[in-house]
Amino acid sequence: MDRFAYVGSRTTRERNARGPGLSVVAVDARGGLAPVQVVDDLVNPSYLAMHPDGTRLYTVHGDRTEVSAFAIDPDSGRLRLLNRQSTEGLNPVHLVLDADASHLVVTNHIGSSLAVLPVREDGSLGLIVQRVPIDGPPGPHRVEQQQAKPHFAGFDPSGRFLLVPDKGCDRVWLFAYASGRLAPGPQPFVRCREGSGPRHLAFHPTGPWVFVVNELDSTVAVFRFDTSLGTLVPLQWLPTVPDDFTGDSRAAAIAISADGRRLYASNRGHDSIATFDVAPDTGRLRFVEAVRTGGRTPRAFTLSPDGRLLHALNEDSDDIVVFAIDAATGRLTLTGARFGTGSPVCLVHGRVPDAARR
Repeated sequence: MDRFAYVGSRTTRERNARGPGLSVVAVDARGGLAPVQVVDDLVNPSYLAMHPDGTRLYTVHGDRTEVSAFAIDPDSGRLRLLNRQSTEGLNPVHLVLDADASHLVVTNHIGSSLAVLPVREDGSLGLIVQRVPIDGPPGPHRVEQQQAKPHFAGFDPSGRFLLVPDKGCDRVWLFAYASGRLAPGPQPFVRCREGSGPRHLAFHPTGPWVFVVNELDSTVAVFRFDTSLGTLVPLQWLPTVPDDFTGDSRAAAIAISADGRRLYASNRGHDSIATFDVAPDTGRLRFVEAVRTGGRTPRAFTLSPDGRLLHALNEDSDDIVVFAIDAATGRLTLTGARFGTGSPVCLVHGRVPDAARR
């Protein structure tokens, strides 16, 4: 069974973009990428979500109001459009499936809302069943914090709670979730540092911790998460860039290794991937290094399924580069592999369907 990955890119002149749309690429053992298919009639397929069984792919359309569903051919990896639905909000920037993949939650960034859509048996999407407005006092940044700007939504490991970092309000919102319906959690939100701009988050795979990357001040925050109540308590803040870097930079993506020992975050401006050690008993972080990606504006990065490689997407230099991850230290080394593609902003790895494994 061949391995495939899927790359979303910005496409519009308003975004100064050069992307082809949604690309299917073959992945070799060293993480190198080779083109398979381009779905080039899409506008800004800028964030992707893979169905757990590997047979469906979903994408939002940045700066628009839609989300699309695709079927994946298990042998060729190629995509076929199933349908498209409205998110009832402007600029959907993120999407996530719930635990049983029965519903999709879309984050409308400028629309300041969450949209819940049912997933039909064939993987296509039904009409919205719930739209949840998000509102709060804006932060102090005169340009980036004029309103609530939710940027991400992530389910906790139990699937009972949904956490939503809000770049505009310097908050992380907490929702209870059951049977395709969202409700305010027992702790509706936690305040983050003023002007920090919370963007994305990652749950520790085994411990009670959540890691939030803050875009506007280039920091990462550690929270203790109560898995029974769905509440957050802040524990630690620290920069994602070295202390000798004095230029402008904004943090973007965050991911944790499968064993929970390393945390990674991307920096746009410093143009690097930061590595942190995670203390196994407290969840506290120790900054290790920030390795340059050899390109400009690494908006996103993705860890390979086996944890050996990291793909960094340099949006403004139109390439994807590959890092090897040292198994003992978690440190990153560029392998020299590079895949040229316009304005890449998201990469997800395919999953081998159960039927194909047998």
